[in-house]
Amino acid sequence: MREFVILMAFLTSITALSVDSLLPAMPQIGADLNVTRQNDVQWVIGIFFAGMMFGYLLYGQLADALGRKPSLAVGLCIFIIGCVMSWTATSLGMLLLGRFVQGIGAAGPRITTMAVIRDKYKGREMASVMSVVMGIFILVPVIAPALGQVVMALSGWREIFLLYIAVALIGMLWTHARLEETLAPGMRRALNFKIFLAGFRESAATPVTLGYAVASGIVFGAIIAYLNTIQPILHDIYKVGDLFSLYFGMLAGAIGLAFFSNSMLVGRLGMRLLTARSLTTMAGMSALFMILILSNMTIPLWLFLLFGGGCFFCLGLMFGNMGALAMEPMGHIAGAASAFVSFVSTGIAIAVGGVIGQLYDGTLLPLTAGYLTLSIAAILVQNRTEKTRAPAA
Repeated sequence: MREFVILMAFLTSITALSVDSLLPAMPQIGADLNVTRQNDVQWVIGIFFAGMMFGYLLYGQLADALGRKPSLAVGLCIFIIGCVMSWTATSLGMLLLGRFVQGIGAAGPRITTMAVIRDKYKGREMASVMSVVMGIFILVPVIAPALGQVVMALSGWREIFLLYIAVALIGMLWTHARLEETLAPGMRRALNFKIFLAGFRESAATPVTLGYAVASGIVFGAIIAYLNTIQPILHDIYKVGDLFSLYFGMLAGAIGLAFFSNSMLVGRLGMRLLTARSLTTMAGMSALFMILILSNMTIPLWLFLLFGGGCFFCLGLMFGNMGALAMEPMGHIAGAASAFVSFVSTGIAIAVGGVIGQLYDGTLLPLTAGYLTLSIAAILVQNRTEKTRAPAA
């Protein structure tokens, strides 16, 4: 079981590794590919999530039709193709195409590992395995930027994609040798996109599912906005240099702390109240921080880290609970509903996170105003969604 949990965490971590280890390389990527507007390099992050968004629609069907291991292998192969395209890119457009293909591939391990865990475990045992997998997964954003910096110091930013290829190949060999197929042939279902689309339509017509999918996307958008702007904020505003990985890891640790705290807090407050209080807290912190910025106060690094850590802790509490609330009425079509929620929330997140990132102007104001706007929007969506819920009998 120990090896199984480590393998699942290893495969799940490909997504975080593919994003966070590339952040220190953003200035070099812009310079080497002759990008005239530095904010345009941010799309290297957003386009990866766009690929994942479309990948979510593919792998849920494939995993049920072909089996878990073949679907996992397909995803890793597509991921490697995207890495090769990115490694050899000579323009930003070519790099973005490679990153999009990478994202499509990375969705495979993300979706399939969850299916494998659901196949093997149920109830509290499944929750225990998932918590350990997430505990290991949380370490990746903490160490990934430092790993990217090490690769750049030894060679260059392109070789980060060779690291991704090596990780994918290890995952393919490991799963081929050690992971058994968890979906019996008799349990497999033929590809039927009509049924899948019917599940999408039902999910969209269910106010609770649609509402919390939108709210989840707004919250996820705050994380993408952070990923788009944290490198120039720490490098250009605070001049942290090679300490970027340290400060990024500190902020990522706040989300990890939230994941570990959620099980205790949700038992006391419930998912809805905990989500509402987290949103209110984030809105209050963002409003206070924006007042300080507009008063022309010089924001020291420790205060920015305190603000960022507080917001990240709130985001960590909200994200998983919103997903669970969206799925609550959809147990009879969990696969299609999960794909719907992931597709909608990721699409919204890419849009709003991309807008905030493009507004970056060398100050903290766009990110702070964006966080305030997103938290208020999510509050309004949650309140509207809860009004549609049928009252308890």
